[in-house]
This record gives sequence, C-alpha cells and structure tokens, in this order.
Amino acid sequence: MAMQVCMGAMMQCSQGMAPSTLVPTPKTVMTSNMIAANILDHVPMMNIPPFGMCRSPANPMVAAATAAALGVLTPMPCIPATPAPWMPGAPTVLLCGAPALNDSSKLMCIWAGTISINMAGQVTHQIP
Repeated sequence: MAMQVCMGAMMQCSQGMAPSTLVPTPKTVMTSNMIAANILDHVPMMNIPPFGMCRSPANPMVAAATAAALGVLTPMPCIPATPAPWMPGAPTVLLCGAPALNDSSKLMCIWAGTISINMAGQVTHQIP
C-alpha cells in the first residue's frame, strides 16, 4: 500500500534540478497532525513550488537561453506549469470530495517534466 501524502512531502521533477516541498490547500482533514493532500493540490506556486532550475528544452525560457548560447543547454529558473490534477490518487479514499493523494501518484508539467513524490511527509498512514 502507498503512503498518504501531506504537508511537507518532498517532490522531484524529472526536468528540475532541486527537490521541492508540497504545500496542500488548507483542509479539515489531517494525517499525522499534518494537512492531508488530495489530487486537486496541483496549483503552480501555491501547491507546487519551483524545482530550482529547469532543464527542459520544451520550456520556452530554456529554449531561448539555449538558442542564445549557440545550442548549449542553458537551464533557466523553474516556473511549474501543472494544469491537470495528480494521477491517479487513491480513488477509494475521498478527501474533501476528491481522491486522496498517495506517494505513487504523478503530476505532469506542460514543459515535459514528471513530478513524483519522494517522501510522503509522514510515515504512519497508508492508503490503497
């Protein structure tokens, strides 16, 4: 079984150069005395902070900097772009009307990055 994700969960983007920490939207549901997350906690800069520098050529800022550097990949500051919710979540566990977020869920960035959960933020509550 997967771990339930909460405030302080460590995330990593496949195109980012540093880990980041999940900041769930405040809810009345807690897990291990931390605010629990659901799949709708995907809003850039509010729930998903930047991952340091982005190295994805699909990111227009990286593409422009790389072109200016005559084709040498030039990372630029990460600005997450995550319009869709986390997938798949835990469909059998509803949290404030949406599936709870577990540590096996993934979030797609439109700049070709895949965001995954490295550490759920707590180690005592498991969900399917």
